[in-house]
Amino acid sequence: MEIVCLDLEGVLVPEIWINFAERTGIDELRATTRDIPDYDVLMKQRLRILDEHGYGLPDIQKVIDEMGPIPGAAEFVDWLREHFQVIILSDTFYEFAKPLMRQLGWPTLFCHKLEVNEQGRITDYKLRQKDPKRMSVKALHGLEYRVIAAGDSYNDTTMLAEADVGILFHAPQNVIDEFPQFTAVHTYDDLKQEIIKASVRDIPA
Repeated sequence: MEIVCLDLEGVLVPEIWINFAERTGIDELRATTRDIPDYDVLMKQRLRILDEHGYGLPDIQKVIDEMGPIPGAAEFVDWLREHFQVIILSDTFYEFAKPLMRQLGWPTLFCHKLEVNEQGRITDYKLRQKDPKRMSVKALHGLEYRVIAAGDSYNDTTMLAEADVGILFHAPQNVIDEFPQFTAVHTYDDLKQEIIKASVRDIPA
């Protein structure tokens, strides 16, 4: 049996924090794991900035409600689900993801959870586990699944390394240069072809 594991932001949907940064004009919130590999450092920076500017979860959710998948993403996920089990492994939060999951046809999502106070301020975040993307792939291997994985950022690379086949999708050049062991593609058609090539089954194009 084969499972395809995909990152969410940058692969299927736009980067939520970048969209929020553009809406608010706070350039510091544009940073992602493409820029800061240490997720804890990145999230503490984000929460500090939100607190300094008085923004809370409802402000971010309002921006997310106006976002949609990257063009072609929903059709790509539909194709994948015809031929594979599909799991989205993301460092986003359930409180962010629901509107986007609806537009993608409700694929299975493993991600994290926010702590929010009565005023809507985000006070903390709770990781599902340490290195969750890699550990999810490792657990799937323990269930005798063969895993094909695709992602775009530093925080995806341990997942790609743990998978039977790892693919960089629409990754920035610095990540491509640092991890040349992974095939890098930039369109859904090319990603589809790499997944077909990686499969041990005869998958129609």
